[in-house]
Amino acid sequence: MAAGYNMKNQSNDFDLNMHTARLLMEEPFFAGISRRINKRASFGIPTAGVIVNRETAQFEMLYNPNFMNSLSDPERRAILIHEFYHIIFKHVTDRLPEGGMTKAWNISADLAINSHIANLPKGGCVPGEDQFIDLPPGKAAEWYLPFVERMMQNQSSSEGESDPNGEQGQQGESGTEGEPGLNTLDDHSGWGDVPQEVKDIANERLKDIVKQASDEASQSNSWGSVSSEVRKEIIASLKTKVDWRKVLRYFVKASQKSNKSSTIRRINRRYPYIHPGRKSDRVASIAISIDQSGSVDDGMLAMFFAELNKLSEVASFTVIPFDTEVDQEKVYQWRKGESRKVERVLRGGTCFDAPTKYVNENKFDGHIVLTDICAPKPIRSKCQSMWMTTQSNADARYFDTKERVVVVD
Repeated sequence: MAAGYNMKNQSNDFDLNMHTARLLMEEPFFAGISRRINKRASFGIPTAGVIVNRETAQFEMLYNPNFMNSLSDPERRAILIHEFYHIIFKHVTDRLPEGGMTKAWNISADLAINSHIANLPKGGCVPGEDQFIDLPPGKAAEWYLPFVERMMQNQSSSEGESDPNGEQGQQGESGTEGEPGLNTLDDHSGWGDVPQEVKDIANERLKDIVKQASDEASQSNSWGSVSSEVRKEIIASLKTKVDWRKVLRYFVKASQKSNKSSTIRRINRRYPYIHPGRKSDRVASIAISIDQSGSVDDGMLAMFFAELNKLSEVASFTVIPFDTEVDQEKVYQWRKGESRKVERVLRGGTCFDAPTKYVNENKFDGHIVLTDICAPKPIRSKCQSMWMTTQSNADARYFDTKERVVVVD
């Protein structure tokens, strides 16, 4: 935890969600990020931290209400920006070193962002201050890492420790009172334990989140405290691509998870003699709604169905043609190797409520929509949903959504 923070005699009723709009009033870019990140109170961490939810592939910010309640408004704002920078710079998903999660890497990640943030609580790692007085600001975490490792080796040698750069502990490496410098301000313990397929989806979502927040900041003619150098780096990150095939595979497999049941035939590896194992008792049922308005071309469909061939053993797929309504006479169950051409009836309109209602009524496990997203936001889906489209359509879509928007190219 941050230096100077005392867990005792603190209120536990602090709701960060009630304060973010006010705290980020002068930070349009981070306000845009904040609106798209779930924030959840947790007494399981000492201060705050960000993770990728393994089930939903969504970013979440966790915070200890006692810790946040102990801070001033400027310090709370700094913590929010600190956590959002970790997400934006992909410290949570892509940039772990080959050696895995270590205390040295955690400190290096903080050094990479803290020089961009004002009013941090005491106990953070900042280039040019305390033990890091000789380190320049504005470098990447990878640049700081060898310097931090040497510092920790020197420190451990003087203290007689055998493993100065051990793996990240269960509770992270956040600083404790009286220990400024070689500790992180927040909790990083949830960064390493995420499957790559989940990270792929999270990165695709991150690109979408950053794009929308960047557009909103530009429209307001203010990026707040974001420097011109960091702004360029953020905009450049929007050009990176995520493999839509990996995202599709994970989506289908994640839908299959909802069909798991307990069984004594497969042992639970974590608690082998306490809890029964789990197995999938049927394949996932996935609805594929195809916009008939002409927005989905034959090339995109061919690539998409080629990938379905590889997933036919874990899911069944029902194709649902639609425009302003579902053409129920043309709904069919797709089979492996099938190359049936999708007929298009150009009626000049699109309504996403129609396929969503059909999917809700027929109780599918997952819903994929191939479209240009050029219509109003639909009613709420009862199952996980994903939108697949082209880059230009994704950039110009009609509505914001926390559901996956995947670019097929």
